[in-house]
Amino acid sequence: MEEINAVAGSVTEVKYALDTFYFLVSGALVMWMAAGFAMLEAGLVRAKSTVEILTKNVVLFAIACIMYMLVGYSIMYPGDGVTSWWPGIGGLLGKGDNEAAAVLAGGDDAPYYSNLSDFFFQVVFVATAMSVVSGAVAERMKLWAFFVFAIVFTGFIYPLEGYWKWGGGYLDQAGFLDFAGSGIVHMAGGAAALAGVLLLGPRKGKYGKDGSIHPIPGANLPLATLGTFILWLGWFGFNGGSELKVSDVGEANAVALVFVNTNMAAAGGAVAALITARLLFGKADLSMVLNGVLAGLVAITAEPLTPAPGVATLIGAAGGVLVVFSIITLDKLRIDDPVGAISVHGVVGMWGLLAVTLTNPDATITSQLLGLGVIFGWVFVASFVVWLILKIVMGIRVSEEEEYEGVDIGECGMEAYPEFTIK
Repeated sequence: MEEINAVAGSVTEVKYALDTFYFLVSGALVMWMAAGFAMLEAGLVRAKSTVEILTKNVVLFAIACIMYMLVGYSIMYPGDGVTSWWPGIGGLLGKGDNEAAAVLAGGDDAPYYSNLSDFFFQVVFVATAMSVVSGAVAERMKLWAFFVFAIVFTGFIYPLEGYWKWGGGYLDQAGFLDFAGSGIVHMAGGAAALAGVLLLGPRKGKYGKDGSIHPIPGANLPLATLGTFILWLGWFGFNGGSELKVSDVGEANAVALVFVNTNMAAAGGAVAALITARLLFGKADLSMVLNGVLAGLVAITAEPLTPAPGVATLIGAAGGVLVVFSIITLDKLRIDDPVGAISVHGVVGMWGLLAVTLTNPDATITSQLLGLGVIFGWVFVASFVVWLILKIVMGIRVSEEEEYEGVDIGECGMEAYPEFTIK
């Protein structure tokens, strides 16, 4: 009996180590998405705005890590919340938060990975949501106003809506489903971005007084393409890691399916966006193809486990078509989004939540619409209030002169391509 117990204990420890390692590696892949967002956004803005957007992407990641450690994680995962709507304010994350994971007792409730590996995996999701905001407000927002908003968003706004689903709150109890965050991460980032863009206004010269739309091309499409491929790679950690474990046959098979469906949705989104752009513009528009890839990835994120690969491809393709029309529509509404973030993450994030009902029998359209409305409403209103306060107190937009000269010089005092920049 002692030998049997010893073998069982060894197997448990190996599974624990494997699942913890898988969680950490998945988190590292998601962290690498920060580089993808930085490259994508740097490629889609003008040369005179490159340094500032890179600075935002580095610092927002650091802010997200610190704020989630201080308050965000304990808000999102309080254990027993005060109510299903309000989790309460917990304490600072510390080494002690890892001790519970060392208990290797049997039973379904036994931990199967390190608690701090869970924190690491969750914190990179927070940064991803905030990265969505960065590109939408590019080229005309004050850098320090953006950082202040990042503090509030990553420390309070995002963790609260995350608690409602992933922390066991109201939306989870209502049957709302969001496997890896089409709504909780991507749509939330899109909602916060939309609130900021509405208060910020469009870039100078983007829209004419006669209603005309003037395209403002990005400075470096090879860089934007590299960023898209980095995001495509990182998304395997984003969705695959959300299965949470990999140490038995059933879970390993589930992870493999999630990887394949994630990849196929991205492919479907790329091809569908390419064809849609060709039909509408008569050209193969690379920027639309790149956004189509990301739209496919966002669309499948809410449920990458239940579809067959062919269906996942179609779900991604629908996202690829939707994102092209969304970008065109927002331009007609004079909502200036330099990188298409509101469309890719916000609009297609909504589609992803609704698409869950196509393949998951546990999903209902009522619960999905409830989650969609609650998350979007909370994040948009809360973000709008924060942006408005910042606008009143410190201003959120640079001066016309700084915008003309480029926010790189005005906010950072340097240029990304000094030998090529045309004044």
